[in-house]
Amino acid sequence: MTRIAVLGAGANGASIGADLTVAGLDVTLIEQWPAHVKAMRANGVLIRTPSESYRVPVRAYHLCEIATLRARFDIVLMLVKAYDSRWAAELIKPLLSPEGLLIGVQNGMTIDDIADVVGEERTLGCVIEISSMMFEPGIVERHSGKDRSWFAVGSLSPRTAHREEEVASLLRHAGTVEVVDDIRATKWMKLVSNATTLVTTAILGVPMLDAAEIPAMRDLMIRSGREALEAGRLQGMSVRPIFGLSQADVDGTDGLVEKLLDTLLENFVMPTTKTTILQDWMKGRRSEVGDINGRVARVLQQHGQVAPVNGAVADIARRIENRELEPGIQNLALLLEASFTESR
Repeated sequence: MTRIAVLGAGANGASIGADLTVAGLDVTLIEQWPAHVKAMRANGVLIRTPSESYRVPVRAYHLCEIATLRARFDIVLMLVKAYDSRWAAELIKPLLSPEGLLIGVQNGMTIDDIADVVGEERTLGCVIEISSMMFEPGIVERHSGKDRSWFAVGSLSPRTAHREEEVASLLRHAGTVEVVDDIRATKWMKLVSNATTLVTTAILGVPMLDAAEIPAMRDLMIRSGREALEAGRLQGMSVRPIFGLSQADVDGTDGLVEKLLDTLLENFVMPTTKTTILQDWMKGRRSEVGDINGRVARVLQQHGQVAPVNGAVADIARRIENRELEPGIQNLALLLEASFTESR
């Protein structure tokens, strides 16, 4: 039987690990939060969805126990923060079988970091769209069930071009999966969506839907996404469909960011869904802003262009992480002022 590890068993990782376990697969969850590992060992993972709650017994280890493991994994699904990708890949590398695959099921452009560590021949890229939250050890609030969760899987290299289905077949236990022929461009399209929604709405300290209903905020979110789309164009990234859309749905750039935003809000988000960024701040954790809006700003600057919205979003997010500001609706005026000031 294929041996699978989920490296990073937070809200999304625990959800996926539970789905694979229920399917009868050989799954090991590896996580850095000690209380969460203890709770999973004692009581399994409790998944709460809008329609049901169910508990799944799982096999869980703490990061510090990796050195005690001996058997190697055939598939590693990595769900750590984007900024942790390189060291996490190094950590699991000794336990990845010679023909094994390491898949970054993450936000951000982490594929090359993973490939640098384990080689392109053992790397696949993945785009994930699941709405979930976790604030208590062992308990996941999953807002998008299997019918509303979506993944895309793709190769970096011809050496793995025949192996995408190995991973897709596993992830179909957790949601809809598409195999794509340009995973970098597909991941950048997800970054466009993330630049539109994740940090922008977190700055206001409210659920995503609440923020998007404020006209001035929605306009700013769309401006942020358009900057990210332009940054992708400057890097030679083609426009690719995500979230189950077709190529015809995304051809042309007029209204594309709005289409991505509306598709996300209508199909994947619940009224109470807080973004991963806001969840991180509520837990006192560093966020992935540098890998999302910060990356957009850097790319545009490298090409001699300005990033008024993404630059302002990244700056205000850093001020929140430095405890100079608190997330809250009061930041909307600051965000609007900063984004327009930078564009002058």
